[in-house]
Amino acid sequence: MLSVGLTGGIGAGKSEVSRLFVEHGAVLIDADRIAREVVAPGTPGLAAVVEAFGPDVLAGDGSLDRPKLGSIVFADPDKLAVLNSIVHPLVGARSRELEESAAEDAVVVHDVPLLAENGLAPLYDLVIVVDAAPETQLDRLVRLRGMTEEDARARMAAQATREKRREIADVVIDNDVPLDELRERVDQVWDDLVRRARSA
Repeated sequence: MLSVGLTGGIGAGKSEVSRLFVEHGAVLIDADRIAREVVAPGTPGLAAVVEAFGPDVLAGDGSLDRPKLGSIVFADPDKLAVLNSIVHPLVGARSRELEESAAEDAVVVHDVPLLAENGLAPLYDLVIVVDAAPETQLDRLVRLRGMTEEDARARMAAQATREKRREIADVVIDNDVPLDELRERVDQVWDDLVRRARSA
């Protein structure tokens, strides 16, 4: 098995690359999706969040009111640390479960947006960074996601620098290219990952 960490700045196209890897047969472990699952209604994770932050963080239907919780934790580093101490171990445990259930020769791709920021590179056999120029990221966030330019720039500035991400990369996939060229590059990288997984 080969454990791959996949990351990239917001708007760099990481989701598209992970989708292409899944087309090839990768086992995808999406940290953001798991983070939502572990605080779904009825889970111990949600109960722990409510215990820490109070019932006001629940929406009317009993689910987590993410905007409300976000407004609390992003304004207070200590509260954010409390939330992370609840959610991160649950995400880690679920990620390990999914990885352990994969086939022996599988390529397991962990989609981790904050891989560079959280110093997680050593957890993986290989780190792939999807890279795009800042102006490309900005264009995609404004044009495709409907963000204001100010909001997009703020989101980009809150992440690791392009240089920091590239420093931890074993493989860089340039996504300042048309989709057919991106697909060709992913095909090449996939062939290499399969070889590594078989020899691991």
